[in-house]
Amino acid sequence: MVRDRYLTSFIIEDLKDKMVFVGGPRQVGKTTLCRDLVASHFKSHAYFNWDNRADRKAVTASAWPGDAELLIFDEIHKYRQWKGLIKGEYDKLKHIYKFLVTGARLDLYRRGGDSLQGRYHYYRLHPFTLAEAEGLPYSVSVQHELPIGQGFYQDSMEALETFGGFPEPFIKQSTRQLRRWHNEKIERMFREDILDVNAIRDIGSMKLLSDILPSRVGSLLSLNAIREDLEVSFRAVSHWMDILESFYYCFRIYPYSAKKIRSLKKEPKLYLWDWSEVESEAARFENLIASHLLKLVHFIVDYEGYRAELYFLRDVDKREVDFLVTINGKPWFAVEAKLSDTGLSSPLLYFKERLSIPYIYQVVKKDKVDKRDKGARVISAGRFLSALV
Repeated sequence: MVRDRYLTSFIIEDLKDKMVFVGGPRQVGKTTLCRDLVASHFKSHAYFNWDNRADRKAVTASAWPGDAELLIFDEIHKYRQWKGLIKGEYDKLKHIYKFLVTGARLDLYRRGGDSLQGRYHYYRLHPFTLAEAEGLPYSVSVQHELPIGQGFYQDSMEALETFGGFPEPFIKQSTRQLRRWHNEKIERMFREDILDVNAIRDIGSMKLLSDILPSRVGSLLSLNAIREDLEVSFRAVSHWMDILESFYYCFRIYPYSAKKIRSLKKEPKLYLWDWSEVESEAARFENLIASHLLKLVHFIVDYEGYRAELYFLRDVDKREVDFLVTINGKPWFAVEAKLSDTGLSSPLLYFKERLSIPYIYQVVKKDKVDKRDKGARVISAGRFLSALV
């Protein structure tokens, strides 16, 4: 059974107006979303994968089926002249066909001198999160309090924490399959993706970097310390981190800067797209929260059109709050992640006062907790995450 995805209805809506591009990590379900879920809402469609020889010939010859309503192009960004081809075909045939383009590195290839500007909407597809796993509708109203419901969803919460949100391991829910999936994912990332695009002289040390990153999750990321551990140059580590981030292995969030607090403007914090790789329970839980918030922020940018950002808070006195979501540069809500501590975090209250943060949440892994205290909401992770996307 193919699970529906949270972007399906929004993509169908946007195809009425423009092309739609869908990017995101390898194996996150982009092809299934486009070829099976979105396409099922059209009478007929044609699917072209650039890795298939016959499909390449059809694309370069502009040989489109006469009865298709939707044209789907998968991994077409591997063709050097793909922008010109898509632009020309769309401008000529947009009254006949809808155009849907997907690929793992689409966001990178569409940057710089974008001749397609104004002709498409772009979405980043994320792994399953709690609201999506439960089939809950998106109902967030930006700058208002999160629409927190009544359920605690502990079973889904535990499954997501253990198996991550990527479709294959999440649906199978087998620890043996999860271990194999981790190993194969890393090998494919280096062998089929990174080396295909980047000339890496010391691929062995770069693999070592990917091995140590799960142990750095939730901590301030010092590239200089990693450079010393690997005995390589700072420039090499910085370059490798950028590559790993561009291939959706990890992401970094940065400290929020404001005049009202003496914030640190140094190292970011590191998280993985696949939090199931993280061994430490506390770090894995924090990563799970970070990934859910990043998905919300990306969706608000991609669909709602707001300038949303995800930060953390830390000042020179070492007061710290795990996450801050902003809309158009202004604080919207802050989140502190705790395994079991339901006693309210004092830095959360401090930053709420200093930055006039409208809503603050202390999210705990413990089940069936939901209370308001001093303007904050202390709440179980399952209930909190069900209010996102």
